[in-house]
Amino acid sequence: MSKTTKKTRKLTTMAMLVAVSVILIYAIHFPIFPAAPFLEYDPADIPILIGAFLFGPISGLAITVVASVIQGITVSASSQFIGIIMHIISTGSMVLVAGGIYRKFHSRKGAAIALVAGVITMTAAMSVCNLIFTPIFMGAPREAVLQMLVPIIIPFNLLKSGINSIVTFFVYKSISRLVTGEEKE
Repeated sequence: MSKTTKKTRKLTTMAMLVAVSVILIYAIHFPIFPAAPFLEYDPADIPILIGAFLFGPISGLAITVVASVIQGITVSASSQFIGIIMHIISTGSMVLVAGGIYRKFHSRKGAAIALVAGVITMTAAMSVCNLIFTPIFMGAPREAVLQMLVPIIIPFNLLKSGINSIVTFFVYKSISRLVTGEEKE
């Protein structure tokens, strides 16, 4: 396969992963905690994580940025610019860490470690982001957001990123074989 063909295949696959991410957030999104209905679970990060595992952390970040912008101007338009920025930070931090670790430790164990590290990174990033952006977006005092941090925001981010990581862990190898054309071992 020529270098141009490989590049075209990679870009096409990345575009398809963006499309699947947007479709998933459109089709599946629901609040987990009644006290914070603005925090919704969605599986949109699964194809983005798959892209980071397939092509590396920078490609994962590129998929994140494109998917975030499309989602932010269509499905999640009510969250405006702040929603786009928060999605880029949350998913971007996760794919950079998980994709980077998986690139160095390309095994099932490496994938598990990468995903756990990604979950922790995303949760930490979103704890900080919520303290900065939620008061601006929701018009709530920072103290109110701080009070939600431990009982709602941290568990939500652990749950959302944890579920998406578990699904990614179990589907990645099959999808990787489809994309790369490898035979099943």
